[in-house]
Amino acid sequence: MFRLFQQKNLPDALDVDEGDAIVVDDLTKVFHQDDREVYALDNVSFTVHKGEFFAIVGRSGSGKTSLLNILGAMEKPTSGRLALNGKTLSRQSSKELTMIRRHEIATIYQHYNLIPVLNAFQNVELPLLLSGMNKHDRLLRAKKLLNLVGLGDRLDHTPEQLSGGEKQRVAIARSLANQPKIILADEPTGNLDKEIESTIVELLEGINRDIGTTLVMVTHDPELAERADRVLNLRDGKIIDIREGKTVEQRKAELAKKEVKDASFY
Repeated sequence: MFRLFQQKNLPDALDVDEGDAIVVDDLTKVFHQDDREVYALDNVSFTVHKGEFFAIVGRSGSGKTSLLNILGAMEKPTSGRLALNGKTLSRQSSKELTMIRRHEIATIYQHYNLIPVLNAFQNVELPLLLSGMNKHDRLLRAKKLLNLVGLGDRLDHTPEQLSGGEKQRVAIARSLANQPKIILADEPTGNLDKEIESTIVELLEGINRDIGTTLVMVTHDPELAERADRVLNLRDGKIIDIREGKTVEQRKAELAKKEVKDASFY
């Protein structure tokens, strides 16, 4: 009876088009500091299309982190609705949300978030283990992904034995483990020099291009943001504008000239 009562009081499901990966409807996130309310997000609404490279920019404190945490189903909004791959998250049970986080979305962090006591192979293997994949298939998949990001000779290296760029490549390999439909990247090049940054960006763009994985990236780098299909600008928790990236046509021309890999490559 309690389950039925909960279902009756759930918010309406969002109306989502087949081509939409993310639909955000009037999201608001309020934090309480002492006796005042602070709006991290204030009635934010937008849509990200399947296969899109979507950038989010804004100054520190603009609400980017709160928004990304909500998109990753790691934090609940104060009000409003969010749908990922056609599923309205506020209508999902805790178990269903766990499955969404495990199989449909992946997050890449600025500070890598690798487990320090595990080596590169074990860090990539972990989400496969949690998903119930057998040992033989885990071995093949984790090795394949680390080879893909150019770390086939670093399988047994722990994070402290890897450079910043190598750590981020391990994090990318880990994000691909369960073949997510959406990758959220939180300042993925923030701790890297320009040369390594280019390698990381090209890898993420390749994933986006080759297999149509939706890529949502938070960045402070204006040049990187302009490579996106569209750019959302946040200020004080509100959307200032959403526009096409200034170099999107150049990006499309560059990508069209490159060899497109089969989805099984990843």
